[in-house]
Amino acid sequence: MTQQTVLLVDDEPDILQLLEITLARMNLETQRAETLAQAQRALTTSSIDLCLTDMRLPDGNGLSLIEHIQQHYPHIPVAMITAHGSVESAIEALKLGAFDFVSKPLALDKLRGIVSHALRLQMTPPNTAPDELLGTTEPMCRLREQVEKVARSQAPVHIYGESGVGKEVVAKQIHRLSSRGQKPFIAVNCGAIPPELVESELFGHIKGAFTGASSDKSGLFQAASGGTLLLDEVADLPLNVQVRLLRAVQEKAVRPVGSDKEVATDVRLLSATHKNLAEEVAQGRFRDDLYYRLHVIAIEVPPLRARRGDISLLANHLLRQMADSQSQPPKTLSAEALERLCQYDFPGNVRELENILARANALSDHPELQAKDLSIDGVIDHASQVKGSSDPATLSDADQSRELLQAVDGDLEGYLESIERKILAEALQQQRWNKTATAAALGISFRSLRYRLKKLGLEDR
Repeated sequence: MTQQTVLLVDDEPDILQLLEITLARMNLETQRAETLAQAQRALTTSSIDLCLTDMRLPDGNGLSLIEHIQQHYPHIPVAMITAHGSVESAIEALKLGAFDFVSKPLALDKLRGIVSHALRLQMTPPNTAPDELLGTTEPMCRLREQVEKVARSQAPVHIYGESGVGKEVVAKQIHRLSSRGQKPFIAVNCGAIPPELVESELFGHIKGAFTGASSDKSGLFQAASGGTLLLDEVADLPLNVQVRLLRAVQEKAVRPVGSDKEVATDVRLLSATHKNLAEEVAQGRFRDDLYYRLHVIAIEVPPLRARRGDISLLANHLLRQMADSQSQPPKTLSAEALERLCQYDFPGNVRELENILARANALSDHPELQAKDLSIDGVIDHASQVKGSSDPATLSDADQSRELLQAVDGDLEGYLESIERKILAEALQQQRWNKTATAAALGISFRSLRYRLKKLGLEDR
């Protein structure tokens, strides 16, 4: 097998020698360049698989080299070597397309990790992951292009958009297409963790760190080692945790609660929120220094109303998923039902579409869903679904009892579940599919809401 070649661009002989020795032990070939001009010539005359460049060069800087490579050799990943504490340079390099960065003095274990990930990406055939971003409209094509581009980097990515647009789906696709695609993908909803437990969940803790800590526990940073960690609803993190997260991002290490030692981490960090993070910074609810570290690359996921041409494709895909989970033939949408969906604004986006279809799929006995089955304008009164039922206000107690028994139709459990499903779907719609707010509106815990949604087939897929 042909050895891969790394172009080393630095004018310090000691640094070059250290890099050459380190990479030789990884069975890699190296080629030196001490100036920007030499590096550009090497790219023209040699087969290069990875470039490691210093920031300061005698005839220019590493940022110029990154731009040159992005323009002429976009398949070659570039990692920047920056001065210790030079956060601005590192962020600028990542924004220009650098794969990752490492600070001086060089931490060789981190350097080896960066090199391994970059070269693994070179060895992976492009677009081998299944495309989970459904849609053929212009906004979705643009989103897909962005995802494919950022997947080739290690830079932090902030994914934003309205609730229910599919930010986690985007994060998963970035992970699948990256050099970390075969490693863990872990998503955590920062707003769903009790504030007093956030640090322990993220960074882990040692035995005796607090009441109830009966043994050591690894955090999610360690659990995602080698892979990708998505911090969903990152704007909900308490300020004291934001300080520790900033250090974890800067140092690529975490300190478990109660410990005086840091543990090195190797994760690609993604974040997401439906809130305006810049506004959160302006209001003092989110640290500006953490904002700039997480917001290196930003991707907006378009709302469903901005890509109405994808609704038919999405709806039929979701109905097939529901049918597969129930081992039944998929239901279809009538022309009127599809037209009704395409006219609706979907404040809850794809998540709302899924819940509307799940409700209609569960309550309709017909293979083709009609517009009235969608109940988009609100929850249908259950009595009106009973064939031949009358206005409850005009019925006697005995008649209402007979109507109720007819509605139950020998399946009390199913009847009660259908009512509960309607209530949950309506509450989710009113709260714009924010589960934390929905649980509060219903007077139940977040954990209880999650359980009920899963039991009734309304959970996120």
